[in-house]
Amino acid sequence: MTSEILEDSIKKALKKLGLNVEKITLEHPDDLANGDYSTNVALSHAKTLGVPPRQLAEKIVGALQGSTLKSGKSQTSEKIEIAGPGFINFYLAPEFFPAATAEILNSGENFGKNTELKGKKVIVEYTDPNPFKLFHIGHLMSNAVGESLSRLIEFQGAEVRRACYQGDVGLHVAKTVWAICDEKTKGNNIFQSLISGNKTLAEKINYLGANYAFGAVAYADDLTLKTKKEIEALNRKIYEHSDANINKIYDWGREVSLEYFDTIYKKLGTNFDYKFFESETGEFGKKIVEEFLGKGVFEKSQGAIIFPGEKHALHTRVFINSEGLPTYEAKELGLVKIKYEKYRYDKSLVVTGNEINDYFKVLLRAMTLVFPELAEKTKHLSHGMLRLPSGKMSSRTGEVITAEALLADVEEMALRKLADRELDQREKNKIAEVVAVAAVKYSILRQAIGSDIIFDFDKSISFEGDSGPYLLYSYVRAKSVLEKAVRDGVKAAARTESAPPEPTLLERLLYRFPEVVERAAREYAPHLIATYLIEVSGAFNSFYAERQIVNAADPLSPYKVALTKTFSLIMKNGLWLLGISVPEHM
Repeated sequence: MTSEILEDSIKKALKKLGLNVEKITLEHPDDLANGDYSTNVALSHAKTLGVPPRQLAEKIVGALQGSTLKSGKSQTSEKIEIAGPGFINFYLAPEFFPAATAEILNSGENFGKNTELKGKKVIVEYTDPNPFKLFHIGHLMSNAVGESLSRLIEFQGAEVRRACYQGDVGLHVAKTVWAICDEKTKGNNIFQSLISGNKTLAEKINYLGANYAFGAVAYADDLTLKTKKEIEALNRKIYEHSDANINKIYDWGREVSLEYFDTIYKKLGTNFDYKFFESETGEFGKKIVEEFLGKGVFEKSQGAIIFPGEKHALHTRVFINSEGLPTYEAKELGLVKIKYEKYRYDKSLVVTGNEINDYFKVLLRAMTLVFPELAEKTKHLSHGMLRLPSGKMSSRTGEVITAEALLADVEEMALRKLADRELDQREKNKIAEVVAVAAVKYSILRQAIGSDIIFDFDKSISFEGDSGPYLLYSYVRAKSVLEKAVRDGVKAAARTESAPPEPTLLERLLYRFPEVVERAAREYAPHLIATYLIEVSGAFNSFYAERQIVNAADPLSPYKVALTKTFSLIMKNGLWLLGISVPEHM
């Protein structure tokens, strides 16, 4: 990368001045009039050498002007200037940009990849919906973030495995099954009709969601404790798998839920390598807690086994309840070891909503005492909440905004925008689905992952400005130009006979893609990709509007076509990193 050439040259210049510096910070000035790169290295190290920053900057520039600053055979920097109290600004040479364009075209779909994490094994856990409950927009948020992070890490050369952890046992399951049993005692045959008839998957999953809401409200509002005791007793039966009639309901509900989740994953472009379940981790987690109870990590309290978080400046949490059943905490502790036995990872990323940040701090502390080597490999990444303008949702009361409902609403808006296009309805439906997923994922990923998001329907589906559909439209526009170039016999050529013209804004952005990708992966920040793609799309659309790209009589047309092809490659790679598919036309 160009930044690496400059960093290496600056280090060598500093070494001549008697200073060894491991890390050089280079940034792109907001105003391109101030150059293509800028560094504050003189301000950072002037005190060490006992000289004013600007004086040190002058010495560094003097040393740099005696170096080659070349990338291959091409000159990298044309001009170096000192600004303000000691900033050093670099202006890339005009011949650099055709060379960079040629490099991008040669790399193709591999442009932006590197080997920073080659040989590393990373497992990314995300989405984590619970069977017997609906797949809501919170899961959609986790999925978008987790999938993008997985792809960013893959782009750095790591071997990545995607994992999903699902709560297929627990009180939420018992509440649903209790509601179905309650319905049966009242003489309703809805459950029987669902398992024996030709009902759709949507009808089945809506039935589960409604029963969960009914059971959750009944449990929460029970003043006599009769319902609570019934549900808790049922919870044990489900955990033990000891009642044939209950097992029949449970097995059916679990199968329907997993089938339903898979339809959503397919639409979102996610394919999990591993699916872990609480029914598998619970007993193992319980054994771990009981083992480390004797080693002083856990304590007994009121018939339960707890982790005394206050001793670690955290809060106390129950790991085995007074009924002798493992809680979510114990199951998660078991999951850590089961994950590692399944896949010997170097790093485990766990993506969740930020509402469980405090819980995860306790879990990680307990993990440090139980599995210190695995705790060291584990990183928790939390995202904000996705909300609609109508406010907060609640699966407990049935006021759930499901992922498919949101996507369906956005698809409908996309179809209205496509109404006047000369396409058959099947093609319009296909494009509308791609546009809807792009609209939702971009809305999620355009902000830093810790931020809450209010989903703006109109803005998300706009084909202009800061939106996913705008990125798709920009890509499709470039593909259309390239198709015209083929028809008119104009071939892309990164180099021309004449001297390269003054570089355009588009050229001054395209070569930066690998830097953006590397930083986004290092900082777990997909929003950096989203921001870059919007910026480079704006530059391309201005480039398109201000000149004729395809013109067989124009000697610069092959280069302009090459830039268009370069843009399309970067857009496709960048959108892939966001988990967004691209249509070839719209």
